[in-house]
Amino acid sequence: MNKREINERLKELGHIYDQLNGPDLEIGSCGGAALILTDLVSRVTKDVDLLYPLTLPPQFTKAAQIVAQNQGLPANWINQGPKDLFTMGLPENFQQRATKKRFGKKLTAHLAGRKDQIFFKLYAAADRAGYHVDDLKKLKPSDKELTEAVRWVRTHDPSEGFFEILISMLEKLGYETVAQKIRP
Repeated sequence: MNKREINERLKELGHIYDQLNGPDLEIGSCGGAALILTDLVSRVTKDVDLLYPLTLPPQFTKAAQIVAQNQGLPANWINQGPKDLFTMGLPENFQQRATKKRFGKKLTAHLAGRKDQIFFKLYAAADRAGYHVDDLKKLKPSDKELTEAVRWVRTHDPSEGFFEILISMLEKLGYETVAQKIRP
């Protein structure tokens, strides 16, 4: 999905959610769709990742199913894949940095801001590499931003093995200064 398609599908979702009389709902989103909708990265994505809430109203689930059927999308076109990030703790002041966007009368999306995307993408890049590394590079984080991101990432996976992967990745991406700074 490109930016136009994501917007259209979320507008349809909000409209159907309103018709189903869902309660006022705030969702947090990160990943590709949020990067695209906030113009931080220009690319396409296959889904919309939700951080919160942990439990979605049945009207939301039904609206998402209807959009999937109407648009020929997979059932998981909007999903809670990264909800563990919420459970483990979002970066401090996440909501203040998020871009708020309404879809319909009752659905408000909080799209992760640049700083938070750096945190999330650093974590995902070290864990799964691939397009997460590309997204991180496109965000062009400063040494200071990456150092802060490393501190947050380490609260989510404090293992030595993950730390070594993180250092190696930072060095390969040209952030040797950050790698040296965080090394014990």
